[in-house]
Amino acid sequence: MPDDRYSNRSRRESMLPFSPPDIGQEEIDEVVDSLRSGWITTGPKTARFEQALREYLGCENVIALNSATAGLFLCLKALGIGPGDEVITTPYTFAATVNIILHAGAVPVLVDVRREDFNLDPIRVKEAVTKRTRAVIPVHFAGRSCDMDAIGAIAKRHDLAVIEDAAHAIGSEYRGRKIGSISRFTVFSFHAVKNLTTGEGGAVTTNDGGMADRLRAMALHGMDKDAWKRFAPGGRWQYDIVTPGYKYNMMDLQAALGIHQLRKLDGNLIKRKNIVDQYRNGLSGIPQIALPGDPADGRHCWHLFPLLIDFAKLKIDRDRFIELLQQENISSNVHYLPVHLFSYYRETLGFKPGDLPVAEDLSAREITLPLYTRMTPGDVGDVICAVRKILFNNIK
Repeated sequence: MPDDRYSNRSRRESMLPFSPPDIGQEEIDEVVDSLRSGWITTGPKTARFEQALREYLGCENVIALNSATAGLFLCLKALGIGPGDEVITTPYTFAATVNIILHAGAVPVLVDVRREDFNLDPIRVKEAVTKRTRAVIPVHFAGRSCDMDAIGAIAKRHDLAVIEDAAHAIGSEYRGRKIGSISRFTVFSFHAVKNLTTGEGGAVTTNDGGMADRLRAMALHGMDKDAWKRFAPGGRWQYDIVTPGYKYNMMDLQAALGIHQLRKLDGNLIKRKNIVDQYRNGLSGIPQIALPGDPADGRHCWHLFPLLIDFAKLKIDRDRFIELLQQENISSNVHYLPVHLFSYYRETLGFKPGDLPVAEDLSAREITLPLYTRMTPGDVGDVICAVRKILFNNIK
């Protein structure tokens, strides 16, 4: 366990944050330009951002929104999914993935995940399909893609829609294809902690032009034209309401950030991978932990670095481990408590501990270490030193 590279390090003097955004002068200048232009809601910069995303992802349509949650919900509504329908998804996700199924009036069917990647297990998906199943929502946990060929084959066999929850996965690839260009719908998040941020925000990608038009109208009150199309030079003020829609549009102030965030994305993914490699080099060979690996069938965008710890071999539990990291001035997080263990879903949907054992076991052992582009090698070394110190001092 002792390692000469880290054994002599002392505690950090200042707290290392978990995942701050990387905002540069280009983003700031673009936001200021929007403020000075007088056009701050959905307009020309949102259109530029959507076009840039189309080109980057290799998809035909992008609808920029105010959140990924909005995007997932709109996809269900656009498909007409509601009461009496079932939607299969994972318990190993943020609650929003399940909440939108309930908001649509449908029933979430949670199936277990695979140990090797925390992602939806296609075998369990196949077993869960019934006559009422309408869609599957795979979640690309931490930036590693699900087995989309297997999930897609099941969906095709049973005529199910696939809505990829790619909140973690901008820049990820699966078998030579970018996430965002594979399924009928893919939904991205641009929340403040994501690899590409617009503060808050999200987007839906689809190669279905008719669905794209429907989603765009549903995202803005059901209007067939947004304000930019009506009031830009050559526009006409008239519009129609084609469906009772919602208020989920992205603002130009958000898109101004996204334009430059996207330009930096691939370079930032290299930086993130370098940090991951340093973590794995510094934490390898320790019997009390398991490190995340690289997929053989794609590109991991490394939104998160989930560390699995065998607490049965330690004298402390996870809460104490996190407290000791904090005492070393290292922030950390947990991703996630499985959705079915929260009180609402237990009481309303009848879930109980033990229903999804793989997800529960992974969750009980997971700690997420800091990972962001401005981390220095010294910062990463401080995290490695703290983790090794805590492990070494608490072996049974």
